[in-house]
Amino acid sequence: MTKEKESKESLENDEKNTDTPKEEKQSTIFAVRTTANREDQVMDFVTSNVQKKKLEVYSVIRPHRMRGYIFLEAHTHEEAEQSIHDIPYARGILPKPVEYKEIEHMLEQVKKEMNIRKNDVVEIIAGPFKREQAKIQRVDALKEEVVVLLLESAVPIPITLKMDAVKVIRRDAETSIDDTSVDMDTD
Repeated sequence: MTKEKESKESLENDEKNTDTPKEEKQSTIFAVRTTANREDQVMDFVTSNVQKKKLEVYSVIRPHRMRGYIFLEAHTHEEAEQSIHDIPYARGILPKPVEYKEIEHMLEQVKKEMNIRKNDVVEIIAGPFKREQAKIQRVDALKEEVVVLLLESAVPIPITLKMDAVKVIRRDAETSIDDTSVDMDTD
């Protein structure tokens, strides 16, 4: 008789639940500590782990210029824990969930116009060529990339960099065709 009561109660609960609209799944943001400069690798491992285990992790976020942490948006703390289980360079999840307003300023990128033109002399401010000077050869505004040639290299090798990895230090004066043309008429 107790089994019948339980099944009747569960059927009544199911009927009540169908009358009310389905609630959206609440997600929570968790901060994951990682080894510094290994955030991208941890993100790749977490993404693959979530897909293999079919976990309810909705997004994995690596804020720009924040070292040693990534953020997971997951249904529960347990889901987030499962997603980083046995992942190299993942050091653990912080005990308190993170409020969206705490990380909102890191996530919303405001597009600002970059004033970089061909033949500008720039300093590379990120990557293996940091503090090197280079000359802009090409600007790809859609991809937000520039192709540069290092000024002090013996052999000119084009290097593609993100626009935010360079800063303009000198702008070459633009010479027009009229200024450089020479009159070849000799009478």
